[in-house]
Amino acid sequence: MGKRRRAAERRKARPALVGGVIVAVVGGLGLGAYTLYGGGAEAEGRTEARKAVKTGPLSATEVQTSATRFLAAWQQGSVSRAAAATDDSAAAAALLTGYTRDAHLKDVTVTPGSRTGDKVPFSVRATISYQGLSKPLAYDSTLTVVRRASDGRPMVDWHASVLHPDLKDGDRLVTGESGTPPVKALDRHGGEVTAAKYPSLGTVLDGLREKFGKTAGGKAGIELRVLRGKASKAAKLSDRTLVELSKGTPGTVRTTLSPVLQSAAEQQVAKRERASVVVMRPSTGEILAAANSGHGFNTAFQGSLAPGSTMKVITSSLLLEKGLASPEKPHPCPKTVKYGGWTFHNDDDFEIKGGTFKASFARSCNTAFISQAEKLDDADLAKQAQQVFGLSMNNWAIGVPTFDGSVPVQSAAQMAAELIGQGGVRMNPLNMASVASTVKAGTFHQPYLVSPDVDHRRTATAARTMSASTLAQLRELMRYTAASGTAAQAMSGLGPDYGAKTGSAEVDGQDKPNGWFTAYRGDLAAAGVVQAGGHGGDTAGPIVAALLRAGS
Repeated sequence: MGKRRRAAERRKARPALVGGVIVAVVGGLGLGAYTLYGGGAEAEGRTEARKAVKTGPLSATEVQTSATRFLAAWQQGSVSRAAAATDDSAAAAALLTGYTRDAHLKDVTVTPGSRTGDKVPFSVRATISYQGLSKPLAYDSTLTVVRRASDGRPMVDWHASVLHPDLKDGDRLVTGESGTPPVKALDRHGGEVTAAKYPSLGTVLDGLREKFGKTAGGKAGIELRVLRGKASKAAKLSDRTLVELSKGTPGTVRTTLSPVLQSAAEQQVAKRERASVVVMRPSTGEILAAANSGHGFNTAFQGSLAPGSTMKVITSSLLLEKGLASPEKPHPCPKTVKYGGWTFHNDDDFEIKGGTFKASFARSCNTAFISQAEKLDDADLAKQAQQVFGLSMNNWAIGVPTFDGSVPVQSAAQMAAELIGQGGVRMNPLNMASVASTVKAGTFHQPYLVSPDVDHRRTATAARTMSASTLAQLRELMRYTAASGTAAQAMSGLGPDYGAKTGSAEVDGQDKPNGWFTAYRGDLAAAGVVQAGGHGGDTAGPIVAALLRAGS
């Protein structure tokens, strides 16, 4: 009887969760631990070879067991066992090895949370220890369990973000003397700019340090940092400081930011999920504010989103120059138009009978623009964006990384879609604030966050300007839209020296479109987007208008 009881106890042996912390059960229960952590892999392989490959959804037990296997091995410092529990053991082993060797992290404690489907959240507590210096590190992350295609076995889906949420694939953690000294960023009036004061600017401050740290007169400190890999650098992501073990001496970098407008921008985007906005000065290109409701990625400067009908500002300048439209002349706005095998619709299939181009612009009639596609060459829109508005050439130098807009040359239906800001066109709030600025100023001034005089960098220019006639007509279209069109509600009380354009961009998989709004008032221009928010006049419009008011 005693022998049967002991055998049963051995079969029940598993890693235990004590206070949420993974504990490997050893000693008299060694058999259970040995099997769970992969010591019986050879035996498992012989068993699995006789079985059919398992498919279908993962069970709760499979998810929990796979997650526990990985997290326990990581906590114990067993790189090989932890890596073997993932679907990319080579990549996992390299990053896990660097976790202790390069990042100098020790005393790792992993606390799993409650499973949700195939995902298991967890928290990590560790100590950074380097050359007699030490500091605690704490963060949360999440792993996903998937079924390996080759044998159906549940494995942790490996990505660098499992190890730390700030890591992208190809990045790594390193502790040591930072190659780039820190910087103290100042606003245009000399006040210090910090992420604590302006949460949206964390990535911007990283970019300023990367660009100006070595020339601003500072001295490097000892830090735990995220060092970006090739893919992240291609995406213009900057290295990031996670923990300072010893402070360096910062150099000073003065920016063009307005403390009043930056504070107002932070407050405005906080009212909406996934909102981003940029404010700038049309006459100079100075960036006065930039904010995002999410702080992990700088959508305001680096986003790449279809701009919807705000693109009609650029398209209208093209049609006006070519004599294909004029504000007061009759212009077709039917319910639908067919081009290139696609049928294009207006919102709710509205139509304007006997209307003018000004009416179509103000109400954002898609078919008024698509109807002109057959009269345009494939490259016309791309050339207009580049030559007049300074976009889509990947040559802006504002002082931190940016995405400078993209208007690829396309044909048939895709070319037509680009006329209304869909297809392959991609922009962000900085790009669209620049578009409004170009209309207001009459010429393109490349936006900048740090004066080019600081480092004598060369800024981008546009090849030409619009004619006086085209510019006057385009301003009339935007002024009428602000006064009587889809932007009127948001822009109420801001006239008469103003102009605006709304936009809504459809995105696959979203119930609601991304809402866009670009506008100018006096010597201020701004643009914003609320992703999955709905129509631009109702979502991004109030954000932009509030900032134009705040800057008056």
